[in-house]
Amino acid sequence: WPSIYLGIDVIVNQETPPHLDKVSAPSLLDLLVSLGTHDAQFHVSDLSSIFGYQPGTMIYLAGKLLTHSVPKWETGERGKDSTCSLHEGCC
Repeated sequence: WPSIYLGIDVIVNQETPPHLDKVSAPSLLDLLVSLGTHDAQFHVSDLSSIFGYQPGTMIYLAGKLLTHSVPKWETGERGKDSTCSLHEGCC
């Protein structure tokens, strides 16, 4: 589908280690969307912040500048494609 984003990553049922987005532009924001049945958290290490990352959550983030991660979660299904995070790198 047409998009203003350079790339789209779909991450299913996985924790995401702390990282910076290599493709993103430092002056633009990435869009992250959480879908599924889980009770995860979204960490922004550089800000010493933790946010709820429940299904339906959308986060805009300067992913090239801020180290971010989604650690392992305990509640919610971890199988059958139940948890999906859409991570789009802005142009």
